[in-house]
Amino acid sequence: MVISKYKLFEDVAETRSFTKSAERLGYSQSGVSHILKGLEAELGFPLFVRSKRGVTPTPNAELLLPLIRNVLSETEKLEQTIHAIQGLEAGELTIATYSSISVHWLPPLLHQFKERYPHIDIILKEGGADDILQWIQENIVDLGFLSLPRPCGLDWIPLASDPLMAVLPKDYPLASRDAFPMGEFEGKSFIISAVGTDYDIHHALETCKVHPDMKYSSMDDRAIISMVIHHLGISILSELILTDYTERITALPLKPFFCRELGIAMRSYAELPPAARKFADFAKQKLKTGE
Repeated sequence: MVISKYKLFEDVAETRSFTKSAERLGYSQSGVSHILKGLEAELGFPLFVRSKRGVTPTPNAELLLPLIRNVLSETEKLEQTIHAIQGLEAGELTIATYSSISVHWLPPLLHQFKERYPHIDIILKEGGADDILQWIQENIVDLGFLSLPRPCGLDWIPLASDPLMAVLPKDYPLASRDAFPMGEFEGKSFIISAVGTDYDIHHALETCKVHPDMKYSSMDDRAIISMVIHHLGISILSELILTDYTERITALPLKPFFCRELGIAMRSYAELPPAARKFADFAKQKLKTGE
């Protein structure tokens, strides 16, 4: 079936690997190669450049990718609509999320959602703010958990406020305070989230015109916490991220107060496939009511 070929093509373009796509989609590696060679023969031009590092989409393949993703998205929407007409609740949705949300919010939420909709399959993709935004805009995912300000052109479902906290070693001189003044970060050894992963922290520092000594940068929240524990610097992270670490670090609210506003972003709520719309509505109900 041509749709299965398109899905394989799109997956290989993402993984850059015949082997990884074969494992993800249940093919043999030779099967992947055979199918894509057949597709290339049908189209009349190569889709991938092979090398020792993997495969890379050709310029012609890059031109096709957005169109192929739209075809796959519309096909999934068609199948889900047919299932809805038949009284079945089935389908597939892809969700992009921060690691903090995939650790703390999503496990119980997905468990409840799967209990209610056992035939809806869910694919998770973790990334930073820039990654998630790009995946939504390029139709790689159906929806994504992000923080405000939401980018222009996307629909938005607000969910919860997540306070930003100063992250300090247990024996830090100001650890006994009720709140941590932003000015105290001035000139201090600081571990910052990499640009593109979390703009809320950068925004707080810029708003208060504070200039810490940026010693280290990491895309991994756990790495930042570990560096704080080992006295390599101090940091700012959200309260949600710090949930499991309160015995090993001191977390104080910032003064003035800052928080990130979390929600679900999507290209268009009205055009979501039925399964994605069910999840968005379900998440809004559960997370806003704290169920």
